[in-house]
Amino acid sequence: MSDAPNAAAGGDERIKQRSKFREAMIRPELGGIVGTAIVFALFLLFAFDSGMFNSQGIMNWSQVSAQFMIIAVGACLLMIAGEFDLSVGSMIGFAGMMIAIFSVTLGWPVWMAIITAFILCIALGALNGFIVIRTGLPSFIVTLAFLFILRGFTIYFPQTIERKTIIGGIKDVSEGDWLAAVFGGKILTGFFQWMGDAGIIAVFERGSRAGQPVVDGVPMLIVWALILVVLGHILLTKTKFGNWIFASGGDAEAARNSGVPVNRVKILMFMFTAFCACVFATCQVMEFGSAGADRGLLKEFEAIIAVVIGGALLTGGYGSVIGAALGALIFGVVQQGLFFAGVESSLFRVFLGVILLGAVILNTYIRRIITGER
Repeated sequence: MSDAPNAAAGGDERIKQRSKFREAMIRPELGGIVGTAIVFALFLLFAFDSGMFNSQGIMNWSQVSAQFMIIAVGACLLMIAGEFDLSVGSMIGFAGMMIAIFSVTLGWPVWMAIITAFILCIALGALNGFIVIRTGLPSFIVTLAFLFILRGFTIYFPQTIERKTIIGGIKDVSEGDWLAAVFGGKILTGFFQWMGDAGIIAVFERGSRAGQPVVDGVPMLIVWALILVVLGHILLTKTKFGNWIFASGGDAEAARNSGVPVNRVKILMFMFTAFCACVFATCQVMEFGSAGADRGLLKEFEAIIAVVIGGALLTGGYGSVIGAALGALIFGVVQQGLFFAGVESSLFRVFLGVILLGAVILNTYIRRIITGER
């Protein structure tokens, strides 16, 4: 008796297996997961005894990764919507400088300076999106123009007002400010003190900080990175608006015909990218206590690379916030890991180029699987 009816009723197990394998292969996080596993394996092998994985080492590469994550979340959602923003790095420098000028030079309360900087950045993000939508120009060109415009203003304003390109004194004026603590404070300080007292993490043995843990809390930079990753992931995968983002980047004309407000989605994503850049800038100036005209240099490219490593297609319509976060984690671990492993730090750029090329090749292969192209 033939097994055909059984196969028809229960399905061919081989087809199910291939289907599951194909589903795993086209997940956008695949490249980020594989890359993260390889990077951690390599540094556990070659830099384990260097201090990279003690409390201080973990905090070092976690903070660097968090910086990348914050801007990668915005860049990821915008790329999935089918657009680029090359002004992110200049936006970081501009936002930080505006906070410094408003608070230190003009004497505004720090909370007011921070809120004003956010309003300016979000408005500039909206302007980027509006110009792209109204003119039909590629976002690459429009935001490249804003890269130079914002960087020019970031240099011009402090030179004109203060006769210098670095403005300090932010720590002094932000002392006790409620909003400054949201971007420059630390959480779980009591928990880390307990771990230090229990001998779980190292403590200072001498000096004015004797008995205090070498890592005394989780910086708000890391908290913001985690919040943005979680919110971005939920927005993209659990809401109707997330479906609109995918549709806008996948086939904008078809999305419009289906009732998706494509123009509004794209403009909002430009605004969100600017918001993420301002979060990065605010955390940075609160950490360093100063703003510099050269801050944020090349961050736009690093954000895009992190997103591509995380599985997003350059053509839009496909990607993952979790993948982008893993791409940012790879950046942070490698950047700090090369130092711990005693490798020349300039090779970090070589790594970026190699992993970008590999990610693009992998993503192209995945796109062909999805679309059936040869």
